[in-house]
Amino acid sequence: MKQGKKSDSRQKATASDVAKRAGVSKWTVSRAFIEGSSISVTSRQRVLASAKELNYRPNLLARSLSQKSSHIIGVVIDQPGNPNLIALLNELTQQLQSKGYMAMLLNITAKASYEAAITLAEQLQIDGLLFLGTALSDDLITFAQDIHNIPLVQLCRNNTNPSIQVVSTDGYQAGQRIAQLLYQEGYTRFGYMKGPETNSSPLLRFEGYRDTLQALGSDVSLTLDVNNYQRSDGYAALRAYLLTTPATEHIDALFCENDIIAIGAMDALIDADGSHHIGIVGFDNIELASASAYQLTTYSQPIKPLVADAVRRVLQPDPNDTDTFYSGELTLRRSHRKIE
Repeated sequence: MKQGKKSDSRQKATASDVAKRAGVSKWTVSRAFIEGSSISVTSRQRVLASAKELNYRPNLLARSLSQKSSHIIGVVIDQPGNPNLIALLNELTQQLQSKGYMAMLLNITAKASYEAAITLAEQLQIDGLLFLGTALSDDLITFAQDIHNIPLVQLCRNNTNPSIQVVSTDGYQAGQRIAQLLYQEGYTRFGYMKGPETNSSPLLRFEGYRDTLQALGSDVSLTLDVNNYQRSDGYAALRAYLLTTPATEHIDALFCENDIIAIGAMDALIDADGSHHIGIVGFDNIELASASAYQLTTYSQPIKPLVADAVRRVLQPDPNDTDTFYSGELTLRRSHRKIE
């Protein structure tokens, strides 16, 4: 016997279904799910009870688009291998979700097309762009500005463009404090390991480090560049330096622009013959920094207030806001100490 077509028990209930059961109009159903809307308490209770019985959930995307707001914030990253991004993304997504917004992650690494990513974000009518420690090129800034009437906020990196608000840790102050720490420890030959950067979005950690050492009568005698914030890059940079420079000319202190390349540098020291000590300081205080194998002295960023300020600016832009830089704090462990 030929069987009839099965009914789909999973078919979604519609606003019209809820309206019919609650005895109200379809528009009353829509207003019932909007906080602060004009609707009586009795009508709202009937709608919510009917929605629960029918397992109805409002289509937030359709509703948001009808209100000219998608409740989606584009989050732009360019160094997904950087472990510090994990902590930042965790805090950022939690804070956005608590306010009814979703994060759309846009990966614009060198191998990806930032034009394609941002064009997609624009087509989804994002409510704002938040650059998460992104090194902004002039072309990228111009492209982002072409998305009209949305706020642009840079988090955890500086930016010289007046149309992009900055919320970041004071990198210059951090560099100053790390220079003072290493100088007071008794080191005399200072180096700096630097990650990828553009002229339009400096971190200012090097500048604070360099200027303070100069004021103390010393200088930065070595700068090591890495292409990515990855442990292997930090390892390769210091390993090559140790193999090609006579031990008598080695630096004895090194400030690395972030923790993961600092840990790579420490691994390079471990794999060397151990005849020369280098005091190392990182930046970010990632989880691995406290591991017994490293005990990395580092500079901690105040992630919660940084993210809270950036989220407020992207959701409730204020033309009177100015760039804001927060103070972090040194986390002292073992790696910076001088061995006599």
